[in-house]
Amino acid sequence: MTVETKLSVSQDYVHSFSQEKGEPEWFTKLRVDAFQKADELPMPRPDKTRITTWNFTQFAQHSVESEVYSSLEALPETVRSLIELENESKNLYIQHNQTPAFLSISDDLKAKGVIFTDIITAIKEHSDLVQKYFMQEAVKINEHKLTALHAALMNGGVFLYIPKNVEISEPVQTVYVHDHDDAPLFNHVLVVADDNSSVTIVENYVSTNEKANGIVNIITELVANSGAKISYGAVDTLAEGVTTYVNRRGFAKRDAHIEWALGMMNDGNTISDNTTKLVGDGSFAHSKTVVVGRGKQTQNFTTQITHFGKNTEGFILKHGVMKDAASSIFNGIGKIEHGATKSNAEQESRVLMLSEKARGDANPMLLIDEDDVMAGHAASVGRVDPVQLYYLMSRGISRKEAERLIIHGFLAPVVNEMPIEGVKKQLTEVIERKVK
Repeated sequence: MTVETKLSVSQDYVHSFSQEKGEPEWFTKLRVDAFQKADELPMPRPDKTRITTWNFTQFAQHSVESEVYSSLEALPETVRSLIELENESKNLYIQHNQTPAFLSISDDLKAKGVIFTDIITAIKEHSDLVQKYFMQEAVKINEHKLTALHAALMNGGVFLYIPKNVEISEPVQTVYVHDHDDAPLFNHVLVVADDNSSVTIVENYVSTNEKANGIVNIITELVANSGAKISYGAVDTLAEGVTTYVNRRGFAKRDAHIEWALGMMNDGNTISDNTTKLVGDGSFAHSKTVVVGRGKQTQNFTTQITHFGKNTEGFILKHGVMKDAASSIFNGIGKIEHGATKSNAEQESRVLMLSEKARGDANPMLLIDEDDVMAGHAASVGRVDPVQLYYLMSRGISRKEAERLIIHGFLAPVVNEMPIEGVKKQLTEVIERKVK
């Protein structure tokens, strides 16, 4: 059976929602135009994954109000454990379902002109800046039905702007707490690092209600202007009943760096698009992804780095563990456009299967339209290495413990890249729980 793709709201609702939020005219028009496109555009078609029965468009209510946290002590314990209270709470945004629930930014960053606020406030108070970048370079509204629907119904997210020559030494952290039974989350994250600036941002999507259902449609845009550096880490732990579309894109100009460290730990069906465009000469991207699938969930992960500028470098590293009857597709694409001379595209995708019914598929692709370049790929799909098991068990370690150690070692290259210790610890604990 195919899920009905008729949209749950009307154009009039989209217009009224924007007006109720006090958004400027240009953004109201953007929403309405996007909604019209969403009704006409096709669904995305992730390679080797059939999503015709997945629900991305039907929901009972679009907008809900949730509890605001008066202090960090009021947070659920599962959320508090992600935050290093002594260090990172100065630059922290917490969203409860769709409601901005807590925001803190240090006086030092304010004095330097850093903007850090929820996306709806940013649209109203920093309209020209948001308009310049919102779904202009990294992601386009008319790519398919889910990008258009996202623009029309966006109801959460954050905006972070770092001015020229400003280097933020401590990580900026965002946490999105999801506990509503069925309200959808259309979350937009827009990070703009101006010339020669730098920032590390870490975000968490957390379901504190294991019975939560619904749709999560996430778009993250990283724009690194000339000489800028953005390090981005994320851990997603949404509940089994949540169907997730997540699109994380980067746009790097001359000599800019974008680094991704992604822990994809959702328990529900997920499609993920992580694409970085190296448009400027000398730009660089490194994308690391770690995945654990369990139960009967189906997931599709596409990571692409496209080289437009000369002397660009792109590295893709993806490690996944599948157990029970879970299945995942890992698509890695390194694309070097004509004219991107002296560029280097490298990738590695590896999948470890822990049961007979688990399935993993690693598909490395190199699309090269230029001669004077370097490129390479590696891929493997298999089960726990019996030689490694024998080595550990010969030293008195039980088979179960040996398997656990091998799995953690297999996933460590991404886990170790998480820039906040609390988040790294959380990711380790999630992996432990999912592979136990």
